[in-house]
Amino acid sequence: MLLGRNMLTEEERLTKSVVNIMGHPKYVALAGVVMIGTKSVEEGIPTACTNGRDCKFGRDFIAALSDPELRFVVLHEEYHKLYRHMTTWKHLWKIDAMLANMAMDYVINLKIVDENKDGFAVPPKGVLLDERFRDMDTAQVFNILHTEQPPEEGGGGGGDDGEEGEGEEGEGEDGGGTGLDEDEVGDTPTNAGFDEHDWEGAESISKEESEQLGRDIDEAIRQGVLASGKAGSGGDRLFDDLLKVQVDWREVMREFVTNTCRGNDYATFARPNRRFLSQGVYMPSGVSETIEELVIGIDTSGSVGQREITVMLTETKGILDIVKPNRVRLLYWGSEVVRDEVYEMHELDQMIASTKPMSGGGTDVTCVTEYMQENNITPSAVVVLTDGYLFGGWGTWPCPVLWAILDNKHANPDVGKRVHIKARDM
Repeated sequence: MLLGRNMLTEEERLTKSVVNIMGHPKYVALAGVVMIGTKSVEEGIPTACTNGRDCKFGRDFIAALSDPELRFVVLHEEYHKLYRHMTTWKHLWKIDAMLANMAMDYVINLKIVDENKDGFAVPPKGVLLDERFRDMDTAQVFNILHTEQPPEEGGGGGGDDGEEGEGEEGEGEDGGGTGLDEDEVGDTPTNAGFDEHDWEGAESISKEESEQLGRDIDEAIRQGVLASGKAGSGGDRLFDDLLKVQVDWREVMREFVTNTCRGNDYATFARPNRRFLSQGVYMPSGVSETIEELVIGIDTSGSVGQREITVMLTETKGILDIVKPNRVRLLYWGSEVVRDEVYEMHELDQMIASTKPMSGGGTDVTCVTEYMQENNITPSAVVVLTDGYLFGGWGTWPCPVLWAILDNKHANPDVGKRVHIKARDM
């Protein structure tokens, strides 16, 4: 251990690194995520690991790291948590546990390196880095690694039964998630001995706890973006991949509004006025780009996770950046409408930060139209954000409806317009 560090215990060094990260201007937006779960120093853990909520760090591993290297490792584990890797990529783990671990780490490590050109966080020797994976998500990297892997040298995947592959001798279920191994901290890095992520620990979290964890992370993301904006730190760039609008809403919404919402803001010949066509007169129709009330129905059924809800809220913000309705009504729904939130025009900027998504159980979009009818809600238009796995059909709507469908290109509504969204993950 270096002289500058030997007066602090490993627990104190870990706490110091966490405080440094939370206090750094570039990581203001990450602070809420860092506070979720526990962090502990333990014997017998080769490196570090997370079950998606709690993080564990090996005592000897911390002792061998410099302060910037330790900050890198802490950030690495927090990004596993932020991107919900232990649930999002569980299916890759069942195919090949080793390659799933590598793919996640390659993506995360490039991100942390890019963020820390100033040396605040430095990758330990042997960290998995490869420029060819830049701008790829975990699935893309996994597919490349899987294609390159010789069949006889398979990575210890879970197999058809879904059980975790055998780890190296000395590894337990608390295998680390850094893409590192105790041998890799030395002068000779190797890709062969890195630890498993704590998949079994993730599975031990109950369904109720997992759902609450998802809500906590989602709330931390939204509050983090708000906090970083107030601080002027630019820290919201941390969430670019989670908060990046995936659809050109300007084009989609302009077409939707033009074709469905009549008004007198301006006139267009693109849609002739039907009242005069019968007289053989070609006149423009009035078009408005303002909407009195817009209903946005967000699917929070059991088939929709917190990742999808985050993307849906991001797309909602994209809609409101283009169309400024006098009023927005958010309806969270599953088998029934479970939450109704109304925002006036002057409240729209704070809507995404203040909204409280609520789980909706099953998936039946007809509950939205029934709710609107029962409560005399008559919007100018409705936008429904859903994964498209519906029961009971697409419903009958009293006004124009636009479907924003996530990650389900086979969903084709028989009413209204549709646009498909890819909810990309790291």
